[in-house]
Amino acid sequence: MKAFEGSYRQYDSVVDRDLGIAMDDGAMLYLDVYRPALKGEAVEGEWPVLLERSPYNKDRMSYSIAGRYFAQRGYVYVIQDVRGRWSSDGAFEFLRNEADDGLATMQWLSEQPWCGDKIGTLGISYTTATQQALAVRKPPKLATQVLFDGPYNYFRQTMRHGGACEYAIAFQYVVFMARSGKQANADPQVQAQLDEMWASLTDWLVHQPLRQGSSPLRLTPDYEQWFFDMLTRSDYEDYWKTPDLCIEEFIDDYPDIPLLLETSWYGHHITATLWKYAELKKHHRTPKKLVIGTWLHGGDMFTQSWAGDVEFGAEAALEDNNGLRLRWVDQHLKGLPTGLEEEAPVKLFVMGGGSGKRDAAGRMMHGGRWRDEQEWPLTRAEETTLYFQPDGALSPDRAAADAKPVEYDFDPANPVPTVGGNFTNYGTTGFLEGGGYNQNSGTMSGDQSPKLPLAARPDVIVFRTPPLEDGVEVTGVVTCHLWVGSSAVDTDFTVKLIDEYPPSADYPNGYALNLGDSILRMRYREGFEAPLFMEPGEIYRIQLQLQATSNFFAPGHRIRVDVSSSNFPHYDVNPNTGEPLGLSRCSQVARQKIYQDVARASCVDLPIIPS
Repeated sequence: MKAFEGSYRQYDSVVDRDLGIAMDDGAMLYLDVYRPALKGEAVEGEWPVLLERSPYNKDRMSYSIAGRYFAQRGYVYVIQDVRGRWSSDGAFEFLRNEADDGLATMQWLSEQPWCGDKIGTLGISYTTATQQALAVRKPPKLATQVLFDGPYNYFRQTMRHGGACEYAIAFQYVVFMARSGKQANADPQVQAQLDEMWASLTDWLVHQPLRQGSSPLRLTPDYEQWFFDMLTRSDYEDYWKTPDLCIEEFIDDYPDIPLLLETSWYGHHITATLWKYAELKKHHRTPKKLVIGTWLHGGDMFTQSWAGDVEFGAEAALEDNNGLRLRWVDQHLKGLPTGLEEEAPVKLFVMGGGSGKRDAAGRMMHGGRWRDEQEWPLTRAEETTLYFQPDGALSPDRAAADAKPVEYDFDPANPVPTVGGNFTNYGTTGFLEGGGYNQNSGTMSGDQSPKLPLAARPDVIVFRTPPLEDGVEVTGVVTCHLWVGSSAVDTDFTVKLIDEYPPSADYPNGYALNLGDSILRMRYREGFEAPLFMEPGEIYRIQLQLQATSNFFAPGHRIRVDVSSSNFPHYDVNPNTGEPLGLSRCSQVARQKIYQDVARASCVDLPIIPS
């Protein structure tokens, strides 16, 4: 058995704070440098360097812990406030300057006497986006990156999705950021108004869409403009095609370096990470490792074994964030044999197979297990098509030739509420709760309405298999093909995949666990560059790809697909009028049709893993 090695704690640490770097336009960006030390003095010499560039305050505890952790193990750790945030000069623009500012920072690092031949970068989410942006500038010493749950193309996922705005994610995030922006920090009255808005976010959802200048965000104009850009720039235009917002457009420029990618089935960036991994594997020869867990957004959540209302078992928790990152950088910056090269390139958690009972914390025990894979997507997955039936069944057979379409009314004033999904709240409990949940309404803060099943709504159309005789594992991207019509010139269609538990003592009405969802705004059914409105009464074939999942549907469970036209506040509500998105003042009810006859057979494609 080969002995594995890795860095261990053999130093103290010292930190040099608030070192300034001049950018090309003269703006000063400030960083802290954590260095190995003995007896309170920095150890001279050249070291591998780790850089993290963040909008979240370089003084926060998690960065201080990381700095000391890596310095004590023989690294120089550098944490920088990005432009316009906290100590750094300039105006903050959401992911607008990170490529050039990142390159300038890398050049400065490479000139320092303590900088060795290799620099690695670290981060999650926004700080993954900053890494990717600087990477396409190809700084000479960049040797590896740790890209946790980060973007690929913000237009296609996380800020917009299927032509819709991921409203609640963008809305709560911009308020979260504005509260810690320079205007708020400098003016107690601005801070107080934004804090009050933060405490009552659900109230701001009542009247949609939000009007520019009508909320306390007007006191922080740069942040307000960013939110309205996300809301109203609905065409895929040059605005989106920067290395900061859309590494997809620059994938050919990405340097061929070892990359560790992490995401989770309920993370913000599951789709983005899997797209990115697959594309980079095509382009590159150096190692790429992919870890897919169950947490909401990675990082500090690695040690959690649950997401939302669902428990996956103690095995679902991984080692701490810094421990995983240390193994990777030891391998690729120090050349230490940590065993990573002997592991499978893909490590994923297959959800399901648990007892289905309620645990002591009140969560449903869904269970699951880790599995090693050699690739993504899994080539052994067998695409299996299940067709919609007039009686609400999912069947391997098409419906009859004379099967009638199912019809329902979509009222923008009464949208289907979001219950769980691929997002993380930022401390706004009750506003938008990510993860797995029983698909019952009435979950938002202050909502005292009965928590009835979403399936009881007339605008939620449910298709389900009979109870499964044998367990079925679905691992991969689920695709839904719909034949639809509408009385509106523009409208939405949504799809959700659900693991439906049978009734039990703990859940007398069963438990409907959300696994993934998607939306398509019909004006973008043929592409996102320009809208194309519908002809009322015409029939259209559309395709929706849900977030990837890996779930074992146990015997007795049902595979269920819900079709509707809204999922709010996760996605903004379509007014059905064809007005410019984010600027509408009117709405109308749309009569929707889903066709399921033999010639127009709406269906779902499931990547099923052979037993």
